[in-house]
Amino acid sequence: MYLERKIDRYLRAWKVSEKKKPLIVKGARQIGKTESICKFGSTYKSCIVINFISSPAFRTITRDGYGADEITKNISLIDDKVNFIPGDTLIVFDEVQSFPDIATSLKFFSIDGRYDVICSGSLLGINYKMIESNSVGYKEDYIMHSMDFEEFLWAKGRRDAADEMLDNMRSQKPFSDTQMQVYSQFFNDYCILGGMPAIVASYIEKNSFEGVLQMQNQILLDYKEDVRKYASGIEQARIMNVFNHIPVQLSKDNKKFQISKVATGARFKDYWGCIEWLSDAGIINVCYCMNFPELPLRGNYDELKYKIYFADSGLLIASLDEESQEDLRANRNFGVYKGALYENIVAESLVKSGYDLYYYKREDSTLEQDFFVRTKKSLVPVEVKSNNGRAKSLKTLIESDKYGDISVGIKLANANIGESKGIITFPYFCAFLLKRYLKEVEY
Repeated sequence: MYLERKIDRYLRAWKVSEKKKPLIVKGARQIGKTESICKFGSTYKSCIVINFISSPAFRTITRDGYGADEITKNISLIDDKVNFIPGDTLIVFDEVQSFPDIATSLKFFSIDGRYDVICSGSLLGINYKMIESNSVGYKEDYIMHSMDFEEFLWAKGRRDAADEMLDNMRSQKPFSDTQMQVYSQFFNDYCILGGMPAIVASYIEKNSFEGVLQMQNQILLDYKEDVRKYASGIEQARIMNVFNHIPVQLSKDNKKFQISKVATGARFKDYWGCIEWLSDAGIINVCYCMNFPELPLRGNYDELKYKIYFADSGLLIASLDEESQEDLRANRNFGVYKGALYENIVAESLVKSGYDLYYYKREDSTLEQDFFVRTKKSLVPVEVKSNNGRAKSLKTLIESDKYGDISVGIKLANANIGESKGIITFPYFCAFLLKRYLKEVEY
């Protein structure tokens, strides 16, 4: 069962682009990269998939040089069934993290122009500095994530749902009771499942959560196996310590990630590479603390202060204790873990829509804001409430003269659309549309 993805549209546009270059698709394990690329490959007369893990013999194809002729000749020597048709062949180099040297060939394929080339791999981010240096100027990048809520709605047959939601957001027209019930149910199911396409497909085919936890746990085990396989020496234990402490630290009132809690005597300088490793692998999202809530966002943060979220909320839920999981699946009680699940879900939605993550906490702890995004002209604070309580920090940021870049704020809550004194409230399920909404509305 193939589930439509947003990369499908991107790949179709890439194929007909006159300035097309070899494409590198980056993203975490199990998010559907290879499946989407191979589905797209069916639009060519010839699609040749080279997997450097399952077929290690192909790691020799650059021995005679990096040119298109040398590589296609060596591929044909290993597999005489392949057919290279100039102008109508897609070559897919999969699991490139096991053979990053192939990236040097992208320059020559780009100059040659006879064949389209896509590279992908589950841990491309880990070796990306090498890949980047070998192919700079001769490739395009696409960052793929697990399914977002809109793709989940497509899978459920609700293709127009996002446009309907956006219409209500634009006009600030509250959703009807039926809309709130239906969209909230879909969103709750999506949060429990996460966006891994194999898990979503199983849920849709069975119309139940049967087997979901087992599949999620297997992905978590695969992530840990990747750490053992690709991380070196002492880094393995440190990376696993960080990974295992994410749900623990998110459960605290103070969600700032504290390296000192990871291991006795742990220091930032020894562990930062581990956080970077998990981020590059697409397993986590890092949210940095701003020095002060003002524009610009980039460069205006303290790299020593940050929160860490799972890149896929379904995997966060799978990593919780059994009692919390049962409560979530049976009662949809997302308010557990001190609002951490809501924060993680919103962080995931923001990243998947193209935002970097930033938060702010004043030194005296009298002002704290979950997230910040921006429009062309202004800074927009985003608060995530585990209920529909007051947004004290939002009110301060909007009303105080100290924060000149802020005029409005957004509250995401278990509530309908509304507006009061510059605070615009949306239901949680609208988080994935914030970027589109802010692009159309002038603040």
